[in-house]
Amino acid sequence: MKEQEIVETLKKESEEFRRLIEEHHSLEGVLADIDRKVYLTAEEEVERKKIQKQKLAKKDKMAEIIRDYRKDHSVA
Repeated sequence: MKEQEIVETLKKESEEFRRLIEEHHSLEGVLADIDRKVYLTAEEEVERKKIQKQKLAKKDKMAEIIRDYRKDHSVA
């Protein structure tokens, strides 16, 4: 099964996966808003780094769920 097919299946079957996608997408929007600024204050830089880390953590968790799905549904 291809990764995109797994993602589509998980979107339908897993509330956690859907929530992670929504949160990741939301963080992308916040990050895009911050990145539109010409100059960032020190606080904004810290917030930007924090958001990047949160976004990466969500992406890592989604990748883990995909790996687990692949492992649990592999053809033996």
